[in-house]
Amino acid sequence: MWTYYPDLLETPVPRYTSFPTAAEFGPGVSAADYAAALETSRGEVSLYLHVPFCEQICWYCGCNTGKANKTQRLASYLDALHREIAITGVRLDREVRVRRIAFGGGSPNAISPTDFVRLIDALTLHMPLDRPVWSIELDPRTLTREWGQVLGVVGVTHASLGVQTFDPALQAAIGRIQPDAEIASAVDLLRGNGISSLNFDLMYGLPGQSLAMLEATLQRTVELGADRIALFGYAHVPHMLPRQRRIDASALPGQAERFAMAEFGLGLLTAAGYVPIGFDHFARPQDPMARALQAGTLRRNFQGFTDDPARSLIGMGASAIGCFPDLLVQNEKNAGRYRMLLSQDVLPATHGIRRSADDQRRGAVIEALLCFGRAELDPDLAAEAALRLAPFAKRGLARMQGSTLSIAPAGLPYARTIAALFDPYRQDSLRRFSSAV
Repeated sequence: MWTYYPDLLETPVPRYTSFPTAAEFGPGVSAADYAAALETSRGEVSLYLHVPFCEQICWYCGCNTGKANKTQRLASYLDALHREIAITGVRLDREVRVRRIAFGGGSPNAISPTDFVRLIDALTLHMPLDRPVWSIELDPRTLTREWGQVLGVVGVTHASLGVQTFDPALQAAIGRIQPDAEIASAVDLLRGNGISSLNFDLMYGLPGQSLAMLEATLQRTVELGADRIALFGYAHVPHMLPRQRRIDASALPGQAERFAMAEFGLGLLTAAGYVPIGFDHFARPQDPMARALQAGTLRRNFQGFTDDPARSLIGMGASAIGCFPDLLVQNEKNAGRYRMLLSQDVLPATHGIRRSADDQRRGAVIEALLCFGRAELDPDLAAEAALRLAPFAKRGLARMQGSTLSIAPAGLPYARTIAALFDPYRQDSLRRFSSAV
C-alpha cells in the first residue's frame, strides 16, 4: 500500500496534539492570563485531571510521572489537586457546562478507589457538570475489583489500557511485565462495570520486535474486543528521558522496519473491521470516534484524536495543559512546586503561549490534515507551501486542487511531515521530536 521514501521521513516532527506545540511554551504566560481565560470561557468545556504517579515506572514512558510509593507525597498531591479544582471552579461563568472529564497520568489507578471518589465529589461540588462523559487511563497490572466497582458507580464509560505488547520478551525489554491473563481479566472487569468504549495503547518499533510479534499482539487485541486502538511508534529519546537508557538501543528496529510495521498494522486492523483514524489510531465503526470521522467532527487535542466538540480544555494537576482558542497554558511540572503554589491559593500555571490569529489559522490546517487528510488553504499559505510540497506531489503522496490540499491514501504515513510544512516554529527537530513513523 505504501512506498518508503526515507528522505521524506528523515526529519523528526511533532505529533501535533496542539499548535503551537508544547516545545514552544515559555514563561510568558502567567497565572493571571490563565485566570482571564477561565473567566471568559463560555458554553461547553472539558476537563483533564493529571495523576503523575504509577506503582511501577516503565522504561519507555515519556509521561510526567513518579512512583506512588510515598503515602504522604501522594496525599499532599491530592490535597493540592482538590484545592486547584476549587479555585478553578469558582472562576467559571454560570453559563459554562462541563460535558467531558478525563483522568490521565501516570496511572490514575495508582491512587486508591476512595481517593478517586473524593475527586469525583470535589468536581461535583465545584464544577458546573452537565451529565459529563467520564474517561480514564488505567494500568491493568494494578486494576483491582474495587476499582472496577467504583468506575461502575461513578458511570465511567471510556477507558484506555496501557498494553503496549503481549509478547513476554518485549515486555521484559521495556520494563513492563504484564501477563496476558492479567490484561484479559482487566478487560472483563471493565466490561462488567459499564465501560462501553475501551482503548488499547500499543507500540511498534520496540527493541527486538518482529512483524510476527506485532501480528500476535494485534490479533490478541482484536480477540479481546478493543473498541479503539492507538498504535504508536516507540520514540527513543534517552537524552530527554533518562529512564530509556535501560532499553537496548542496538536492538531497536530501523526506520524501514518501523515503516513496514506501521503498514502491516494498518492492513491487519482494517481487515479486522477497524476504521483508520489518522495515521496511527483505529476504531470500530460504531465507536463515537469513528462516527465523528464520518460526520466530519473529529478533532485533535492533548489527548490525541477525539470526538470532543469543546474548544476549551481545562487541565488540572502538575504539568497538565489547558487549551483555549487564544491561549495554551501548562501547569507547573514539578509536583513540589505545584503543591506550594496551591497552598497559597495561586493558580499553578507557569508556562504556555498565546495563540495569534496566524497560529489559529495554521493550527486549523494542521488539524484538518491529520484528522481528514485534506485542508482548505488561504492563498498565502498555498503559495508558501507550494515549493515544499513538491517532493510529496511528484511522488503522488499529496496534491493541490484549487485551494484544497489533500493527502493521498499512499501519503498517510507522511501526514505528520506534510502537516509540519505549515509550522514556522520548528527548530532543533532532531532533538525534540520523534520519528514521523
